[in-house]
Amino acid sequence: MYLADSRGAAAATAPDSGPGRRPAAVPATVLALGAVSLITDVSSEMVTAVLPLYVITGLGLSPLGFGLLDGINNGVGALVRLAGGHLADRGGRRHKAVAGLGYGLSALCKPLLLLAHTLPAISAVLAADRTGKGLRTAPRDAMISLATAPEHRGRAFGVHRAMDTTGALLGPLAAFAVLRATVDGYDAVFAVSGCAAALGVLVLVLFVPRHATGATAAIPAPSARRPEPRPTLRDALGLLRRPRLRRLTVCATLLGLTTVSDSFLYLLLQRDGDLPAHLFPLLPLGTAAVFLTLAVPVGVLADRVSRRRLFLAGHGLLLAGYGLVLSPWHGVPAVIAVLVLHGAFYAATDGVLAAATAGAVPPQHQGAGQALVGTGQALARFACSLAFGAAWNLWGPRTALALTTTALAVGAVAAAFVLRGADEVTA
Repeated sequence: MYLADSRGAAAATAPDSGPGRRPAAVPATVLALGAVSLITDVSSEMVTAVLPLYVITGLGLSPLGFGLLDGINNGVGALVRLAGGHLADRGGRRHKAVAGLGYGLSALCKPLLLLAHTLPAISAVLAADRTGKGLRTAPRDAMISLATAPEHRGRAFGVHRAMDTTGALLGPLAAFAVLRATVDGYDAVFAVSGCAAALGVLVLVLFVPRHATGATAAIPAPSARRPEPRPTLRDALGLLRRPRLRRLTVCATLLGLTTVSDSFLYLLLQRDGDLPAHLFPLLPLGTAAVFLTLAVPVGVLADRVSRRRLFLAGHGLLLAGYGLVLSPWHGVPAVIAVLVLHGAFYAATDGVLAAATAGAVPPQHQGAGQALVGTGQALARFACSLAFGAAWNLWGPRTALALTTTALAVGAVAAAFVLRGADEVTA
């Protein structure tokens, strides 16, 4: 931590961050956070890649039971995301401390999966893991926003998401290799995942500075400015009075209600494509590879065009992907086409939404603002996972996807009306 803090102090006085110098488009803080996310995502995606088959074929749970687990993955973190963003802002921009707490909690949970063999036990471990993710996400995105000039936030989030997605690309590959090389494959995956998560925490402690510097030079560090009133929870919730943030939150929530979990989509592709079970962990690689390829170019594009329209266009790509799954076209080429659309959807929405949110709230409320939008989206996806799992049980997977696809089309039109005429959120 002292190493990272001393580097942060040096960066604050470096020539390239002084008055008359243009801040870097992608500051060192963003690259350090990207490295942490890369390593942590290797850990997380190793578990995510094998979890559907582990609970359905290994433990014999129903799709509804898996829907509950997947809902926990998406929803529990949302319940603490507001707390994470608020604590980071209220603590005098202690974003690193709150993010570190979240990363540490998730790292502790990975080895516990070795002991969890029932639905309640796995649910409890996943709930704790997602609590860690909920705590860290908003402070991390706030650090990226505060370290980057407003006109470069799309690029910075694109670079971060590209590094994060590199981890998402390597995680399933690592899980696949471990499954092929060991007898007790699932336990080995969970053990290796825990080691990777611990490494990510170490990188955060050593290389991420305590306070963002550079683009936010106009905002003095806490030690160099007069004490200011700490933001209250009422102040955080009051951010929804800002029209741009309110519109973004409504749209993210509305569209999240019709976004099928990645795991469910991969299960559908595996069934329709008649892929062997041992190839299942490789399906996320297609999504991750496309996301990695497009994240930075789309981030740069987001700095030049309307971020809200790009966000809506991304859901149009997702709608096309669902349509392909429902079409008579099956086999490996169809699977590849769906994964390409799925990766492009993430490239056009994930970092773009965070960059748009950063421009809609003041610097002292970056953590809370990111948390509000992210919480609405995560809670909506939690509800979608539960509903999709129940619909799968009642009517089958294809009917469940057809209903979700129809709802997504309606939701996209409604979201376009909500954002129509709104001020652009690229500031």
